[in-house]
Amino acid sequence: MYQDFENCVRAVRSKDARFDGWFFTAVRTTGIYCRPSCPVVPPKPENMTFYPSAAAAQQAGFRACKRCRPDASPGSPQWNVRADVVARAMRLIGDGVVDREGVPGLAARLGYSTRQVERQLLAELGAGPLALAMAQRAQTARLLIETTGLTMTDAAFAAGFASIRAFNETVRGVFALSPTELRERARGRAAGAGPVDATGTPGALSLRLPYRRPLCPDNLFGHLAATAVPGVEEWRAGAYRRTLRLPHGPGVVALSPRDGHIACELRLGDLRDLAIAISRCRRLLDLDADPVAVDELLSRDPVLAPHVRKAPGRRVPGTVDGPEFAVRAVLGQQVSTAAARTHAGRLVAAHGEPVRDPEGGLTHLFPSAEALAGLDPRALAMPASRRTTVTSLVAALADGTIDLDVGGDWTEARARLARLPGFGPWTVESVAMRALGDPDAFLPTDLGTRRAARELGLPATPAAFTRHAEAWRPWRAYAVQYLWATTDHAVNHLPKD
Repeated sequence: MYQDFENCVRAVRSKDARFDGWFFTAVRTTGIYCRPSCPVVPPKPENMTFYPSAAAAQQAGFRACKRCRPDASPGSPQWNVRADVVARAMRLIGDGVVDREGVPGLAARLGYSTRQVERQLLAELGAGPLALAMAQRAQTARLLIETTGLTMTDAAFAAGFASIRAFNETVRGVFALSPTELRERARGRAAGAGPVDATGTPGALSLRLPYRRPLCPDNLFGHLAATAVPGVEEWRAGAYRRTLRLPHGPGVVALSPRDGHIACELRLGDLRDLAIAISRCRRLLDLDADPVAVDELLSRDPVLAPHVRKAPGRRVPGTVDGPEFAVRAVLGQQVSTAAARTHAGRLVAAHGEPVRDPEGGLTHLFPSAEALAGLDPRALAMPASRRTTVTSLVAALADGTIDLDVGGDWTEARARLARLPGFGPWTVESVAMRALGDPDAFLPTDLGTRRAARELGLPATPAAFTRHAEAWRPWRAYAVQYLWATTDHAVNHLPKD
């Protein structure tokens, strides 16, 4: 969109928050860059330059606006919609792969050469993988500076910088303030004035995760709470809480819906995992979605239109761990939600890694595929055929045959899942929707969607239902959420405290 100058100018003049993250406005006369919804008086069009990423604006020598804080805007929704190499690369960079494995590691995961990856990112985003990772590092540094009492040395290394000098130069170059000035400015702001709030439980990081309005929290948090695995997830005091398996150690997060943001309280074993934890929580709650675009298309169907008007902004509940969700999907085949939770809870108690939760409700990480690789199928209280499905899936995940991580190829993952015993269309599409994050995943054979279709007068057979749903592309996963919401199931209601 950044190449459509007239539309970008109109978005800036109208201060349209829907376009935050889609592009960034650099002002040549001031040397700053902003999000489209920046509250200041818009500059003259002849002084505007538009960039597709914050990294590109920073690389061109512009610094972040202190009013609208463009580095904290929601991510571009196109990285969740698209499945090409650039989108996969952006998801992996957001998950910290460049910081952990370098650009060669990113390229290897994508199956391309380093030169090919750099060329494609530069062509589309105006910045290569190192610059994109640096922009994320700068945002992490700001969060640590503003929300913790860490020394600047500890904050620098926790944010991923190799030296204090690089940390100081990057912070000053991006924010036009030294790290010390940035901290003093944060302390001087009134509580709740900006996108980051430093208040909260001692030892925890309290952040605000922005999203594009509208957001309907009912089915989003209702689904997560209703399917919560004992010991791994819980609903407590108005927050969804769960444990996180992160590259440098375990974490615990509490997420609560608020007006205009999601309150996020993180406890991390290693602060180097901050950016990764935030990225995974955003994917879990589908916070980078464009609900206006989704609802506008779905409202064209006269059957769905009243349900969209009733509760606009429904999101697709995601996951923080693709392999975990795939295992849980198999455990939930042809059983009730309560039975699926019981099966998963037993697996966690037997094979999960213990964690410490100051609140006392969470006890384990969900077991990794590697930990389940030696699972004795006889220990699973389920039919022999489903035991085979579980062990086949775990083996494929453990040896890398199937990649369900954030940068995985959606088409290839679907094909490989379908070849496993016991994996029919429902399980494959459930994993595609929740684990891979495909916004067009569709469940025509799901009991809930079929019941909703029947009650709404939509085609009854899966084939006819699928043909009708062609008009909902590329947002069929969101259509499923609206269909599910027509039933009186616990997954559709925000839990009561």
